Amino acid sequence: MTQANRRATPRRLFIFVGVCALLMLLDLSGRLLAIKGLILRPVLPVQSGLTSLAGGARSVVNLVQDLGTLRQRNQDLQELADRLTVENVRLRDVEIEDENLRRLLDFRQSNPNFAMRGGQIVGRVLGRDPNFLKYLVIDLGSDQGIAPGMPVMSDVGLVGRIVEVSASSAKVLLITDPGSAVNALVQGSRVLGVLQGVDGGNPQIKYLTQDAVISPGDIVLTSGLGGSLPKGLVIGQILKVRHRDYEMFQEAEVRPTVNFGRLELVLVITDFTAADAGSTSP
Repeated sequence: MTQANRRATPRRLFIFVGVCALLMLLDLSGRLLAIKGLILRPVLPVQSGLTSLAGGARSVVNLVQDLGTLRQRNQDLQELADRLTVENVRLRDVEIEDENLRRLLDFRQSNPNFAMRGGQIVGRVLGRDPNFLKYLVIDLGSDQGIAPGMPVMSDVGLVGRIVEVSASSAKVLLITDPGSAVNALVQGSRVLGVLQGVDGGNPQIKYLTQDAVISPGDIVLTSGLGGSLPKGLVIGQILKVRHRDYEMFQEAEVRPTVNFGRLELVLVITDFTAADAGSTSP
């Protein structure tokens, strides 16, 4: 250490002690508060800003955490809603199936003279195939005693007849197919005719006598003639009548009571008493 530094050290120490003594006297006299205020005044806004910034940062962190929690809750609620939707659809299907079964049961109970088997539709062709056929496939076959020619019903009317059978399934030719012919009866006038399927339209009842009074709205039933079908099965309702004086017979368009596009369950009549014979058929 140089001689100049040795002389400066006691001087600095004296000055530091003096400043400390002065600050103590000012603090004891209360005058230091004003000086503290002057010193802290420019610092307070910065401190306040830092405090606000820290609070904002905490708010952002909390918001991010809350958003994550809300997203998880929303996902859980969506999954619950999806499960409830699926369950509601399943219960609605069960309810519709129960309603259909109850109607078929009512039909069966109101026709105790028919032997019947209930079946479910497992396939359908309602458009054209190469032979212009319109048919349904049901889950009953020869193993369940089903045979060609047996009538097929819904709770509201005649569907058709069995035309092909395998061990576990059968093909039903609909009354709307051009290859289908059903002996029919107009309920009001009791006139007989033959219901013939029409490709791309409603079936028509033909060979109605010219003197018969037939009107739109008349109900068409099976006549039972020929023994291939029971008597009195509902077929449909007459929409239009074509009457020409120079023709031998009248014709009428018939709207079937069965909605083939929405058909799910059917009854196969396996045995019945024919209208014009004492034996059972088929």
